[in-house]
Amino acid sequence: MTLVLTLKVTPPQRLDLSVLLPHLLADKSSKDVAAIDLATTREKITVGDLFRIRAGSAEEIRFEGGSERFDGVGQGLQQGRIFVAGDAGINAGRQMTGGDLVISGNVGPYAGSAMTGGRLEILGNAGDFLGAPREGELNGMSGGLLVLRGAAGRRAGDRLRRGTILIEGDAGDWLGSRLIAGTLIVLGRVGVSPGYLMRRGTIVLAKPPALASTFVDCGQFASSFPAVFGRFLLPESRGAARLFRAPLRKFAGDMAVLGKGEIFVPA
Repeated sequence: MTLVLTLKVTPPQRLDLSVLLPHLLADKSSKDVAAIDLATTREKITVGDLFRIRAGSAEEIRFEGGSERFDGVGQGLQQGRIFVAGDAGINAGRQMTGGDLVISGNVGPYAGSAMTGGRLEILGNAGDFLGAPREGELNGMSGGLLVLRGAAGRRAGDRLRRGTILIEGDAGDWLGSRLIAGTLIVLGRVGVSPGYLMRRGTIVLAKPPALASTFVDCGQFASSFPAVFGRFLLPESRGAARLFRAPLRKFAGDMAVLGKGEIFVPA
């Protein structure tokens, strides 16, 4: 049976939910879980103050009700599954190494930041810096799969190092800025300067804007790889699979830096 935490009241402050992970709650009783402190201020607030608890295996945790004050949901997730029926705040899925995190609502900035494994799915929209590094960090997301069904803010995929980010909605300005490696796919519209200062890696845009002059048109791309990758994406997104089945045109860049990146658009 799933461990269910049902929100009783609107959170009076921002909360640190990074302590509510399957591997951290294993073997804890409902009483132990209720006593866990979630406060981010001097005012103590516990799980029991905010949630009704239905006992179950912590291998799967379900939050019934969400809030933009739910910070760090799934942060550091290693195994198991977390489902949030509602919104979440900043750092959702940050530093995930495994497991499955699904959020049915919107999330704040830095979702999937420093993620190295696992699967993060967001059914709503995401704030700025999706999969991007926090202050002082050199790399953004470096592994795993991040699927966003809605729209993303600015700088999605900044310094992406490895892994795949799929955005089914629109994306803001400077998508894939400073990209190092990995794959970034957007099915909706994109703001200005996608791939800004990207060194390597792959960006695929279904509805591309005008690209910077530092990207070189290489013509239609002749390879079987897009079709193979499209089959990999089919269980996640039929729209992405269709995009990869169609002929693609390749642009190389950003020539202002190393220039070994690639942006693919419909031919």
